[in-house]
Amino acid sequence: MIEFDKNHWALILGGSSGFGLASAQKLARHGMNVMVVHRDRRGAMARIEPGFEVIRATGVGFVALNLDALAAEGRQQTLAQLRSSLGANGKVRLLLHSIAFGNLKPIAPNTPDPRSAAAVAQLASALGLEASAVHSAISTLLDQGVGALHTLQATNYGDTLMDEEDMARTIYAMGTSLLSWVQDLHRLGLFASDARVLGMTSEGNTTAWKGYAAVAAAKAALESVSRAIAVEFAPFGIRSNIIQAGVTPTPALKLIPGSAGMQAVAERRNPFQRTTTPEAVADFIALMCLDEAAWVNGALIRVDGGEHIAAL
Repeated sequence: MIEFDKNHWALILGGSSGFGLASAQKLARHGMNVMVVHRDRRGAMARIEPGFEVIRATGVGFVALNLDALAAEGRQQTLAQLRSSLGANGKVRLLLHSIAFGNLKPIAPNTPDPRSAAAVAQLASALGLEASAVHSAISTLLDQGVGALHTLQATNYGDTLMDEEDMARTIYAMGTSLLSWVQDLHRLGLFASDARVLGMTSEGNTTAWKGYAAVAAAKAALESVSRAIAVEFAPFGIRSNIIQAGVTPTPALKLIPGSAGMQAVAERRNPFQRTTTPEAVADFIALMCLDEAAWVNGALIRVDGGEHIAAL
């Protein structure tokens, strides 16, 4: 049975859903205090609060801050609250960077694949239906989770192209902002003597998906920054690693153009014939916080059930 030090805290950036929330709940169940930083509209809190109540019910220290973790002011507010919450003996055992804030725009004008339209036309003809009726049925079924039909529908990537500001903002938000947090936590002496820094990447770090260019660049930057942290902060007891989860149905995934197809392919490709879950990744994150994981540093670790090694 995992039982964390009662003076240890996890600081989770992006913790109101997906990997961040699942990790907060998992760590809290095993006795780690948790501070979650998230940025959500007030109207979304009715959906988010039940997840936070699960954490509160464990009895650990818990603080949720709804602010912009990417702004200097937001980071300073968080650090001030963290220092107060830690008290005399508290320390940050885990910094989890799980921010999902990036621009999902194409970098070139969209060129629809005529094969999808031709396939739908042939199917409609075989069924004696109008092509529009088949298109409508496919859209409805895709919305209901029948992802295997994704090849019959052209993905809408939008008409607005990525610009320099979009790219720079995304690279900072989902990539290099990790360093700002690590430097500030270290400068203030808030890290535990054996601390863990974890970031989240995806297969888009090496695979080019339309509409994913900025996020892919951010993930590559995140991995590079993590390696630098692993080397330069090691003398201070800080270990830094990156987790590459498999395709996981989270709110962030749904924002990616063509995500229904990505999920369908992952389900077929994965040796376990299903997608990764936030809870499976959270289980591994908890393991990375154990004393026994102290010699893992500067690594990229795939938590995907073998998805990355399996052919479709």
